Amino acid sequence: MTTIDQVTWLDVPVQGQFDLMASARFLEGFAPAARADAASRPGELRLAFPVAPSWRPVGVLVKQPIPQGPVRMAVQGHPSDVDAAVVAARRILSVDIDGTTFPAVGARDPVVAELQARYPGLRPVAFHSPYEAACFAVIGHRIRMTQAATIKRNLAVELGVPVDVHGVVLPTFPSPAVLRALPRVPMVSEVKSDRMKAIAQAAEAGGLDAEELRAMSVAEALARLKTLPGIGDFSAELVLLRGAAHPDGFPEAETRLHDEMRRLYRATTKAELREVADEWRPFRTWVSLLLRVHREERTGT
Repeated sequence: MTTIDQVTWLDVPVQGQFDLMASARFLEGFAPAARADAASRPGELRLAFPVAPSWRPVGVLVKQPIPQGPVRMAVQGHPSDVDAAVVAARRILSVDIDGTTFPAVGARDPVVAELQARYPGLRPVAFHSPYEAACFAVIGHRIRMTQAATIKRNLAVELGVPVDVHGVVLPTFPSPAVLRALPRVPMVSEVKSDRMKAIAQAAEAGGLDAEELRAMSVAEALARLKTLPGIGDFSAELVLLRGAAHPDGFPEAETRLHDEMRRLYRATTKAELREVADEWRPFRTWVSLLLRVHREERTGT
């Protein structure tokens, strides 16, 4: 286990409504995270992950004692990783995005207004990195999401570095160097192992940098991601929208989202769904999340 003595406390500016406990509840119910320990105390959330570009393990304690109030982070890690860890943690919680105009989307779309009222302050909670999201996408090919989540967590326990984050020990997903050095990634098929090692190599080379992916157009970013082995349409969207936390992409391959949209809007074709989603700009990812959470609550899928 790694206990990191260097701790840096920072005040984190948040623009717009944000509820940390809504993020924690989402993590507890989100299969890829499988984080029953997401909120060990009210008003707190713990994160642990290897942070790019060093890929050393860091721990982050996020605090928001008052709902919708100020947010603070305690970053544990090598001093040279602190800035990158803060950038990553803010991206993971989507507090790097100015959300002050998000209510305006609800003002012009009553469906969105109802969702915003139902889930106040809930913003997308991303994977720790596009690298981790891409590995999860490969692990999840042809198996249930819950199975993939179990494998991902077991890989973290077996191959990652456990970090004591203010009294709670959390596993970290193995760094790219660890995966790349393995003769074969355990718990997955040989094909998946080869694909994950290729993804690790791309991550080490900087090809999965979150900020760079978000700076591209959505089409350009998806095209780049689909050059990775095992990353198709659905997986590329997962990596961009849930790994890099791009705030404004419409998931073209997310059929459950489309089913929920068809139920709530008078739209049937893909073109009509795109027209509906265009009204959500520049928060198409955020609204898509609220719709998926609502569907999961309603149907369990």
